[in-house]
Amino acid sequence: FFITSQHSKMNQEKLNRMQKNVRIGGKGSVRRKHKAVHKKSSASEQKLNLSLKKLGVNQIPGIEEVNLFHDDGTITHFQQPKVQVSMPSNTFVVSGNAERKQMTELLPGILNQLGPDALNSLKKIADSYAAKGGVGAADDDVPDLADDDVPDLVEETA
Repeated sequence: FFITSQHSKMNQEKLNRMQKNVRIGGKGSVRRKHKAVHKKSSASEQKLNLSLKKLGVNQIPGIEEVNLFHDDGTITHFQQPKVQVSMPSNTFVVSGNAERKQMTELLPGILNQLGPDALNSLKKIADSYAAKGGVGAADDDVPDLADDDVPDLVEETA
């Protein structure tokens, strides 16, 4: 039995076509173009998830932001975090992208979150703002109104 060069060339082309349609599973499985590679989580992440499962944490939906206040006046700010809680063990878990920000960056939106311990930081910010001329310089631009410039809205009948 002799194989000609033309016959071996066709077999090579046929093999190349068959390699493109490789089965990942066994006989009877669906042909797939490429194998899906699953990302493995690190060992420390697996240990953390196992510990959280033992605590019986439940996720709290609908939390838009979490702010953690530090003594130096900075804030750790989480936008759209994943918050989990276990009330019996008094444990809260906050995960997501955290940013360390100054209090002045978040100030208008976080006034209702400030406690009495943040009052000193707020006073420092107000003093530095007043020292820069933020409050005093703005008063000169406001015109003075006299009482007689206001028109009567109701006609007086007597």
